[in-house]
Amino acid sequence: MRFRVERDVLAEAVTWTARSLPTRPPVPVLAGVRIDVEDAGTVQLSSFDYEVSARSEIAAEVSEKGTVLVSGRLLAEISRALPAKPVDVALEGTKVTLTCGASRFTLLTMPVEDYPALPAMPDVIGTVAGETLAEAVAQVTVAASRDDTLPLLTGVRMEIEGETMTLLATDRYRLALRELPWYPARPDLSQVALVRARTLSDAARSLGGSDQVTIALSTGSGVDLIGFEAGGRHTTSLLVDGDYPPVRRLFPEETPIHAVVELGPLTEAARRVSLVAERNTPIRLAFSEGQVVLDAGQGDDAQASEALEATLVGEDITVAFNPQYLLDGLGALTTPFVRMSFTHPNKPVEFTGQSAADADDDKSYRYLLVPIRFAS
Repeated sequence: MRFRVERDVLAEAVTWTARSLPTRPPVPVLAGVRIDVEDAGTVQLSSFDYEVSARSEIAAEVSEKGTVLVSGRLLAEISRALPAKPVDVALEGTKVTLTCGASRFTLLTMPVEDYPALPAMPDVIGTVAGETLAEAVAQVTVAASRDDTLPLLTGVRMEIEGETMTLLATDRYRLALRELPWYPARPDLSQVALVRARTLSDAARSLGGSDQVTIALSTGSGVDLIGFEAGGRHTTSLLVDGDYPPVRRLFPEETPIHAVVELGPLTEAARRVSLVAERNTPIRLAFSEGQVVLDAGQGDDAQASEALEATLVGEDITVAFNPQYLLDGLGALTTPFVRMSFTHPNKPVEFTGQSAADADDDKSYRYLLVPIRFAS
């Protein structure tokens, strides 16, 4: 095996392919990146840990075909550190050499025959704009659980009905929902999949720069698998097994009280006031006609408060939130104004965006946050 490739092309491809390698692989070969040189002008790099696979194809000047397996993390570190010159990669016996200008590295190879076969890409079900997918996934995954003892809640529920894709995530304290347009392979397509939030976030972030991301899915036929492809990069992941809780019904049907506040000033004020909020203590938001007052801290502890203009419809109300959960929700909105809809001080509050103070709210993104009970 022998080929030449530009340093930046190699470094980017290896880094992307090796991004999901396990820190402590159950078998040594799973820490490797497989390099396949079969085509006259194409090199394929692959990684697989039995759950997530990644494949990247790059253009190269191929002198000799072949297949090798080397340490993925070490190859990524070396390729990023090489000088900005073409890199010659060659298999010499049981070692792979990388030569770049005056730099030369030698890597031991791993037994390719012990490496598992990569899963095939499932059937394509449609495409979505890369930027739209990246934004939607980022908005929803903030609400996914990080607790691996509740594997269902570490996933994002993907619901597909025709030309609308809906993403849902919850960690029991907040719930995020985003509806986005996409281009299904069939107009009557109806599918549901539960995707690991970490995997979905990684795929959307790394492929989001492409104009279109192709989505592939197989369910109910043995191995439940989802795949994403864009720009010569392919990634697949096993789906999370289980029935996701019926979280849609948690959104209130009617909200007799709502307040509208400019998003930027509210976010900055919440960030400032949260500086004095000790661990597990909330930020309180007191809404009255024309304003909202944010405050945190009490007694002999450090305290902070700040007042902002707000439009309130309904009676005065005071709620308290976990500071980070509040900031996560505000940070996920992309509109100039935020609308907070209330039913009761101790009931979940719905956050939606508005283009103007007197406009209708945009329900394509909804963030539901459970308030913290506090002593009056």
